[in-house]
Amino acid sequence: MGAADESHRTGSGPRFGVEEEFLVVDPVSRVVVPQAEVVIRRARERLGARVSGELTKMQLETRTDPCGSVKELHAQLTEARGVLGACAAAEGVRVVATGTSVLAGTVPPPITEGARQDRGIEKYRGLHDEQAICAVHVHVELPDRERALKVSNHLRPFLPVLITLTANSPFWEGRDSGFASWRTTVWPRWPVAGPPPFFTSVEHFDNLVDTFLTAGTLVDIGTLFWDIRPSANHPTIEIRVADVPITAEESALYAALVRALVVHVGAAVDRGEDGPQIQPELLRVAYWQAARDGLGGQGLDVRTGLLVPAAEQVTALFDLVRPVLEDNGDLDLVSGWLRRLLDGGTGAARQRAAAGRAGDPIGAVDHLVAHTAPHD
Repeated sequence: MGAADESHRTGSGPRFGVEEEFLVVDPVSRVVVPQAEVVIRRARERLGARVSGELTKMQLETRTDPCGSVKELHAQLTEARGVLGACAAAEGVRVVATGTSVLAGTVPPPITEGARQDRGIEKYRGLHDEQAICAVHVHVELPDRERALKVSNHLRPFLPVLITLTANSPFWEGRDSGFASWRTTVWPRWPVAGPPPFFTSVEHFDNLVDTFLTAGTLVDIGTLFWDIRPSANHPTIEIRVADVPITAEESALYAALVRALVVHVGAAVDRGEDGPQIQPELLRVAYWQAARDGLGGQGLDVRTGLLVPAAEQVTALFDLVRPVLEDNGDLDLVSGWLRRLLDGGTGAARQRAAAGRAGDPIGAVDHLVAHTAPHD
Protein backbone atom coordinates (compact mmCIF):
# COMPACT_ATOMS: atom_id res chain seq x y z
CA MET A 1 0.00 0.00 0.00
CA GLY A 2 1.80 3.09 -1.23
CA ALA A 3 1.95 6.49 0.39
CA ALA A 4 -0.72 9.12 -0.20
CA ASP A 5 -1.25 12.69 0.92
CA GLU A 6 -3.68 13.00 3.81
CA SER A 7 -5.66 15.62 1.88
CA HIS A 8 -6.84 12.89 -0.49
CA ARG A 9 -8.59 11.00 2.27
CA THR A 10 -12.34 10.42 1.98
CA GLY A 11 -14.75 8.29 4.03
CA SER A 12 -14.95 7.83 7.79
CA GLY A 13 -13.20 4.49 8.26
CA PRO A 14 -9.49 3.74 8.54
CA ARG A 15 -7.56 4.02 5.31
CA PHE A 16 -7.02 0.80 3.42
CA GLY A 17 -5.25 -0.46 0.33
CA VAL A 18 -4.95 -3.52 -1.86
CA GLU A 19 -2.16 -5.49 -3.51
CA GLU A 20 -3.20 -7.69 -6.45
CA GLU A 21 -1.03 -10.36 -8.09
CA PHE A 22 -1.40 -11.41 -11.74
CA LEU A 23 -0.02 -13.97 -14.18
CA VAL A 24 1.16 -13.20 -17.72
CA VAL A 25 -0.16 -15.44 -20.52
CA ASP A 26 0.45 -15.87 -24.22
CA PRO A 27 -2.77 -14.96 -26.09
CA VAL A 28 -2.35 -17.76 -28.65
CA SER A 29 -1.21 -20.75 -26.58
CA ARG A 30 -2.91 -19.37 -23.41
CA VAL A 31 0.04 -20.70 -21.42
CA VAL A 32 1.64 -18.64 -18.66
CA VAL A 33 4.89 -17.09 -19.92
CA PRO A 34 7.91 -15.44 -18.20
CA GLN A 35 7.27 -12.00 -19.69
CA ALA A 36 6.29 -10.04 -16.58
CA GLU A 37 9.31 -7.74 -16.66
CA VAL A 38 8.52 -6.19 -20.04
CA VAL A 39 4.96 -5.45 -18.92
CA ILE A 40 6.21 -3.98 -15.63
CA ARG A 41 8.74 -1.78 -17.41
CA ARG A 42 6.07 -0.32 -19.67
CA ALA A 43 3.44 -0.01 -16.93
CA ARG A 44 5.81 1.89 -14.63
CA GLU A 45 5.66 4.83 -17.03
CA ARG A 46 2.05 5.35 -15.84
CA LEU A 47 1.83 3.59 -12.48
CA GLY A 48 5.29 4.24 -11.06
CA ALA A 49 5.90 2.32 -7.84
CA ARG A 50 2.34 0.98 -7.90
CA VAL A 51 3.51 -1.91 -10.10
CA SER A 52 6.34 -4.32 -9.34
CA GLY A 53 7.64 -7.83 -9.89
CA GLU A 54 7.04 -10.95 -7.85
CA LEU A 55 8.96 -14.09 -6.99
CA THR A 56 8.64 -15.59 -10.48
CA LYS A 57 9.14 -14.09 -13.90
CA MET A 58 5.54 -15.01 -14.74
CA GLN A 59 3.96 -12.74 -12.13
CA LEU A 60 3.52 -9.08 -11.38
CA GLU A 61 1.83 -7.09 -8.65
CA THR A 62 -0.05 -3.81 -8.47
CA ARG A 63 -0.91 -1.83 -5.37
CA THR A 64 -3.20 1.04 -4.55
CA ASP A 65 -2.42 4.11 -2.54
CA PRO A 66 -4.11 4.32 0.88
CA CYS A 67 -7.79 5.02 0.24
CA GLY A 68 -10.57 6.37 2.43
CA SER A 69 -13.55 4.94 0.58
CA VAL A 70 -14.36 1.83 -1.42
CA LYS A 71 -15.28 4.04 -4.39
CA GLU A 72 -11.77 5.52 -4.41
CA LEU A 73 -10.23 2.07 -3.99
CA HIS A 74 -12.27 0.61 -6.84
CA ALA A 75 -11.22 3.46 -9.12
CA GLN A 76 -7.54 2.80 -8.42
CA LEU A 77 -7.91 -0.95 -8.95
CA THR A 78 -9.74 -0.37 -12.22
CA GLU A 79 -7.12 2.13 -13.39
CA ALA A 80 -4.20 -0.19 -12.61
CA ARG A 81 -5.81 -3.15 -14.36
CA GLY A 82 -6.58 -1.02 -17.40
CA VAL A 83 -2.95 0.10 -17.59
CA LEU A 84 -1.75 -3.49 -17.21
CA GLY A 85 -4.10 -4.67 -19.92
CA ALA A 86 -2.93 -2.02 -22.37
CA CYS A 87 0.76 -2.52 -21.59
CA ALA A 88 0.52 -6.30 -21.82
CA ALA A 89 -1.23 -6.07 -25.17
CA ALA A 90 1.45 -3.70 -26.44
CA GLU A 91 4.03 -6.38 -25.58
CA GLY A 92 2.04 -9.14 -27.26
CA VAL A 93 0.88 -10.84 -24.05
CA ARG A 94 -2.07 -10.64 -21.64
CA VAL A 95 -2.55 -10.57 -17.85
CA VAL A 96 -4.98 -12.76 -15.94
CA ALA A 97 -6.28 -12.74 -12.37
CA THR A 98 -6.48 -16.29 -11.08
CA GLY A 99 -5.17 -17.92 -7.94
CA THR A 100 -3.35 -20.63 -9.94
CA SER A 101 -2.36 -21.04 -13.56
CA VAL A 102 -4.98 -22.79 -15.66
CA LEU A 103 -2.86 -24.66 -18.21
CA ALA A 104 0.20 -26.82 -17.67
CA GLY A 105 3.67 -25.40 -18.00
CA THR A 106 4.32 -23.39 -14.85
CA VAL A 107 6.06 -26.06 -12.78
CA PRO A 108 8.75 -25.20 -11.97
CA PRO A 109 8.45 -21.47 -12.66
CA PRO A 110 11.50 -19.36 -13.52
CA ILE A 111 12.49 -17.39 -10.41
CA THR A 112 13.63 -13.77 -10.55
CA GLU A 113 17.31 -13.17 -9.83
CA GLY A 114 18.74 -11.63 -6.68
CA ALA A 115 20.50 -12.38 -3.41
CA ARG A 116 17.21 -12.64 -1.50
CA GLN A 117 15.81 -15.07 -4.05
CA ASP A 118 18.99 -17.15 -3.84
CA ARG A 119 18.57 -17.41 -0.06
CA GLY A 120 14.95 -18.43 -0.56
CA ILE A 121 15.87 -21.16 -3.04
CA GLU A 122 18.49 -22.46 -0.64
CA LYS A 123 15.97 -22.61 2.22
CA TYR A 124 12.70 -23.58 0.53
CA ARG A 125 13.92 -25.73 -2.36
CA GLY A 126 11.07 -27.59 -4.07
CA LEU A 127 8.44 -25.32 -2.53
CA HIS A 128 9.39 -22.74 -5.15
CA ASP A 129 8.31 -25.18 -7.86
CA GLU A 130 4.65 -24.51 -7.12
CA GLN A 131 4.89 -20.81 -6.40
CA ALA A 132 3.17 -19.39 -9.49
CA ILE A 133 0.10 -18.57 -7.39
CA CYS A 134 -1.65 -15.24 -6.98
CA ALA A 135 -3.38 -13.63 -4.04
CA VAL A 136 -5.01 -10.36 -3.09
CA HIS A 137 -3.73 -8.67 0.08
CA VAL A 138 -5.72 -6.06 1.98
CA HIS A 139 -3.98 -3.57 4.26
CA VAL A 140 -6.03 -1.72 6.88
CA GLU A 141 -4.46 1.18 8.75
CA LEU A 142 -3.66 0.02 12.27
CA PRO A 143 -0.29 1.31 13.50
CA ASP A 144 -0.51 -0.06 17.06
CA ARG A 145 1.07 -3.54 16.95
CA GLU A 146 -0.53 -4.71 20.18
CA ARG A 147 -3.96 -3.74 18.91
CA ALA A 148 -3.21 -5.31 15.52
CA LEU A 149 -2.42 -8.65 17.16
CA LYS A 150 -5.60 -8.51 19.24
CA VAL A 151 -7.58 -7.75 16.08
CA SER A 152 -5.86 -10.73 14.44
CA ASN A 153 -7.12 -12.98 17.23
CA HIS A 154 -10.68 -11.85 16.57
CA LEU A 155 -10.34 -12.21 12.77
CA ARG A 156 -9.18 -15.84 12.82
CA PRO A 157 -12.70 -17.39 12.82
CA PHE A 158 -13.63 -15.45 9.69
CA LEU A 159 -10.72 -16.61 7.54
CA PRO A 160 -12.50 -19.66 6.04
CA VAL A 161 -15.46 -17.46 5.01
CA LEU A 162 -13.07 -15.06 3.30
CA ILE A 163 -11.65 -18.02 1.34
CA THR A 164 -15.18 -18.97 0.33
CA LEU A 165 -15.92 -15.43 -0.80
CA THR A 166 -12.91 -15.19 -3.14
CA ALA A 167 -12.28 -18.75 -4.37
CA ASN A 168 -10.75 -18.41 -7.84
CA SER A 169 -8.30 -21.25 -8.50
CA PRO A 170 -10.12 -24.39 -9.68
CA PHE A 171 -7.48 -25.46 -12.22
CA TRP A 172 -3.93 -26.66 -11.66
CA GLU A 173 -1.50 -27.64 -14.42
CA GLY A 174 -4.23 -28.15 -17.01
CA ARG A 175 -6.55 -30.18 -14.77
CA ASP A 176 -9.66 -29.34 -12.82
CA SER A 177 -8.50 -29.84 -9.24
CA GLY A 178 -12.02 -30.43 -7.95
CA PHE A 179 -11.41 -27.56 -5.53
CA ALA A 180 -12.72 -24.02 -5.70
CA SER A 181 -9.43 -22.67 -4.32
CA TRP A 182 -6.51 -24.97 -5.09
CA ARG A 183 -4.16 -22.13 -4.12
CA THR A 184 -5.38 -22.51 -0.52
CA THR A 185 -4.14 -26.11 -0.51
CA VAL A 186 -0.72 -25.15 -1.95
CA TRP A 187 0.13 -22.15 0.21
CA PRO A 188 0.12 -23.76 3.69
CA ARG A 189 3.00 -26.05 2.69
CA TRP A 190 5.34 -23.19 3.54
CA PRO A 191 6.76 -23.33 7.07
CA VAL A 192 5.14 -20.14 8.39
CA ALA A 193 1.87 -19.85 6.49
CA GLY A 194 -1.87 -20.38 6.87
CA PRO A 195 -3.90 -19.07 9.81
CA PRO A 196 -1.84 -17.29 12.46
CA PRO A 197 -1.77 -18.55 16.03
CA PHE A 198 -3.68 -16.86 18.82
CA PHE A 199 -1.25 -14.26 20.15
CA THR A 200 -1.14 -13.53 23.85
CA SER A 201 1.06 -10.43 23.51
CA VAL A 202 3.47 -8.53 21.31
CA GLU A 203 6.24 -10.37 23.11
CA HIS A 204 4.67 -13.69 22.12
CA PHE A 205 4.67 -12.59 18.47
CA ASP A 206 8.24 -11.29 18.61
CA ASN A 207 9.54 -14.40 20.35
CA LEU A 208 8.00 -16.64 17.69
CA VAL A 209 9.48 -14.57 14.88
CA ASP A 210 12.90 -14.52 16.57
CA THR A 211 12.74 -18.30 16.94
CA PHE A 212 11.89 -18.74 13.26
CA LEU A 213 14.73 -16.44 12.22
CA THR A 214 17.22 -18.16 14.50
CA ALA A 215 16.14 -21.58 13.25
CA GLY A 216 16.57 -20.48 9.64
CA THR A 217 12.89 -20.98 8.82
CA LEU A 218 12.53 -17.46 7.40
CA VAL A 219 14.67 -15.60 4.88
CA ASP A 220 13.57 -12.40 6.61
CA ILE A 221 10.43 -10.89 8.16
CA GLY A 222 8.91 -10.64 4.68
CA THR A 223 8.65 -14.44 4.48
CA LEU A 224 6.34 -14.52 7.48
CA PHE A 225 3.40 -15.76 5.42
CA TRP A 226 0.58 -16.04 7.94
CA ASP A 227 -2.82 -15.11 6.50
CA ILE A 228 -2.98 -12.18 8.93
CA ARG A 229 0.10 -10.26 10.00
CA PRO A 230 1.15 -6.82 11.15
CA SER A 231 2.79 -5.39 8.04
CA ALA A 232 6.58 -5.13 8.19
CA ASN A 233 6.60 -2.08 5.91
CA HIS A 234 3.41 -0.15 6.59
CA PRO A 235 1.39 0.93 9.66
CA THR A 236 -1.26 -1.65 8.83
CA ILE A 237 -2.66 -5.06 9.54
CA GLU A 238 -2.45 -7.20 6.39
CA ILE A 239 -5.03 -9.87 5.51
CA ARG A 240 -3.56 -12.28 2.95
CA VAL A 241 -5.90 -15.26 2.84
CA ALA A 242 -7.68 -14.79 -0.50
CA ASP A 243 -7.19 -15.79 -4.13
CA VAL A 244 -6.94 -12.77 -6.40
CA PRO A 245 -10.46 -12.27 -7.83
CA ILE A 246 -11.14 -12.04 -11.56
CA THR A 247 -12.47 -8.47 -11.50
CA ALA A 248 -11.58 -5.20 -9.82
CA GLU A 249 -15.14 -5.03 -8.51
CA GLU A 250 -14.70 -8.29 -6.60
CA SER A 251 -11.39 -7.15 -5.13
CA ALA A 252 -13.00 -3.90 -3.99
CA LEU A 253 -15.94 -5.80 -2.49
CA TYR A 254 -13.62 -8.11 -0.60
CA ALA A 255 -11.44 -5.24 0.64
CA ALA A 256 -14.47 -3.27 1.84
CA LEU A 257 -15.73 -6.27 3.82
CA VAL A 258 -12.28 -6.87 5.31
CA ARG A 259 -11.94 -3.24 6.40
CA ALA A 260 -15.41 -3.30 7.92
CA LEU A 261 -14.60 -6.55 9.72
CA VAL A 262 -11.41 -5.03 11.17
CA VAL A 263 -13.43 -2.08 12.48
CA HIS A 264 -16.15 -4.38 13.84
CA VAL A 265 -13.76 -6.63 15.79
CA GLY A 266 -11.81 -3.55 16.89
CA ALA A 267 -14.86 -2.59 18.94
CA ALA A 268 -14.64 -5.95 20.71
CA VAL A 269 -10.97 -5.26 21.44
CA ASP A 270 -11.99 -1.91 22.93
CA ARG A 271 -14.44 -3.72 25.20
CA GLY A 272 -11.56 -5.81 26.52
CA GLU A 273 -12.60 -9.04 24.84
CA ASP A 274 -9.72 -11.43 24.14
CA GLY A 275 -11.17 -13.09 21.06
CA PRO A 276 -12.35 -16.68 20.62
CA GLN A 277 -9.91 -19.53 21.21
CA ILE A 278 -10.63 -21.48 18.02
CA GLN A 279 -9.24 -25.00 17.94
CA PRO A 280 -6.49 -25.17 15.28
CA GLU A 281 -7.85 -28.53 14.12
CA LEU A 282 -11.28 -27.02 13.40
CA LEU A 283 -9.74 -24.06 11.63
CA ARG A 284 -7.66 -26.36 9.44
CA VAL A 285 -10.71 -28.40 8.43
CA ALA A 286 -12.74 -25.23 7.80
CA TYR A 287 -9.98 -24.00 5.45
CA TRP A 288 -10.10 -27.31 3.61
CA GLN A 289 -13.89 -27.27 3.37
CA ALA A 290 -13.95 -23.69 2.08
CA ALA A 291 -11.16 -24.39 -0.42
CA ARG A 292 -12.86 -27.52 -1.74
CA ASP A 293 -16.47 -26.40 -2.07
CA GLY A 294 -16.35 -22.61 -2.22
CA LEU A 295 -19.48 -20.51 -2.27
CA GLY A 296 -21.68 -23.24 -3.68
CA GLY A 297 -21.04 -25.74 -0.90
CA GLN A 298 -21.14 -26.09 2.86
CA GLY A 299 -18.87 -24.24 5.24
CA LEU A 300 -17.72 -25.38 8.66
CA ASP A 301 -18.67 -23.03 11.47
CA VAL A 302 -15.50 -23.04 13.58
CA ARG A 303 -17.40 -21.91 16.67
CA THR A 304 -19.93 -24.76 16.62
CA GLY A 305 -18.31 -27.45 14.46
CA LEU A 306 -21.48 -27.60 12.32
CA LEU A 307 -21.79 -27.35 8.56
CA VAL A 308 -23.66 -24.29 7.25
CA PRO A 309 -24.41 -23.32 3.63
CA ALA A 310 -21.43 -21.23 2.55
CA ALA A 311 -23.64 -18.56 1.01
CA GLU A 312 -25.36 -18.17 4.38
CA GLN A 313 -21.98 -17.65 6.04
CA VAL A 314 -21.13 -14.91 3.56
CA THR A 315 -24.50 -13.25 4.05
CA ALA A 316 -24.09 -13.46 7.84
CA LEU A 317 -20.69 -11.78 7.53
CA PHE A 318 -22.23 -8.98 5.50
CA ASP A 319 -25.04 -8.52 8.04
CA LEU A 320 -22.51 -8.42 10.85
CA VAL A 321 -20.53 -5.56 9.31
CA ARG A 322 -23.46 -3.73 7.69
CA PRO A 323 -23.45 -0.92 10.30
CA VAL A 324 -19.74 -0.31 9.68
CA LEU A 325 -20.24 -0.28 5.91
CA GLU A 326 -23.00 2.26 6.37
CA ASP A 327 -20.80 4.43 8.60
CA ASN A 328 -18.01 4.23 6.02
CA GLY A 329 -20.35 5.24 3.20
CA ASP A 330 -19.72 1.93 1.43
CA LEU A 331 -23.03 0.13 1.99
CA ASP A 332 -24.79 0.76 -1.31
CA LEU A 333 -21.85 -0.19 -3.49
CA VAL A 334 -20.92 -3.23 -1.44
CA SER A 335 -24.46 -4.59 -1.17
CA GLY A 336 -24.92 -4.35 -4.94
CA TRP A 337 -21.60 -6.02 -5.64
CA LEU A 338 -22.34 -8.79 -3.17
CA ARG A 339 -25.71 -9.51 -4.79
CA ARG A 340 -23.99 -9.92 -8.16
CA LEU A 341 -21.40 -12.24 -6.65
CA LEU A 342 -24.00 -14.42 -4.94
CA ASP A 343 -26.00 -14.59 -8.17
CA GLY A 344 -23.09 -15.19 -10.52
CA GLY A 345 -20.76 -17.21 -8.34
CA THR A 346 -17.10 -16.73 -7.49
CA GLY A 347 -14.31 -16.85 -10.01
CA ALA A 348 -13.95 -20.61 -9.59
CA ALA A 349 -17.53 -21.20 -10.72
CA ARG A 350 -17.15 -18.80 -13.63
CA GLN A 351 -13.87 -20.36 -14.76
CA ARG A 352 -15.53 -23.77 -14.79
CA ALA A 353 -18.55 -22.42 -16.66
CA ALA A 354 -16.24 -20.92 -19.28
CA ALA A 355 -14.44 -24.25 -19.62
CA GLY A 356 -17.80 -25.83 -20.49
CA ARG A 357 -19.04 -29.36 -20.08
CA ALA A 358 -15.96 -30.72 -21.81
CA GLY A 359 -13.84 -29.07 -19.17
CA ASP A 360 -11.64 -27.35 -21.75
CA PRO A 361 -9.41 -25.05 -19.68
CA ILE A 362 -8.62 -22.85 -22.71
CA GLY A 363 -12.13 -21.44 -22.35
CA ALA A 364 -11.32 -20.51 -18.76
CA VAL A 365 -8.18 -18.65 -19.85
CA ASP A 366 -10.13 -16.74 -22.49
CA HIS A 367 -12.67 -15.74 -19.84
CA LEU A 368 -9.90 -14.52 -17.56
CA VAL A 369 -8.27 -12.52 -20.35
CA ALA A 370 -11.58 -10.85 -21.19
CA HIS A 371 -12.47 -9.87 -17.63
CA THR A 372 -9.22 -9.26 -15.73
CA ALA A 373 -7.93 -6.08 -17.32
CA PRO A 374 -10.35 -4.49 -19.79
CA HIS A 375 -8.74 -1.60 -21.66
CA ASP A 376 -9.41 0.67 -24.62
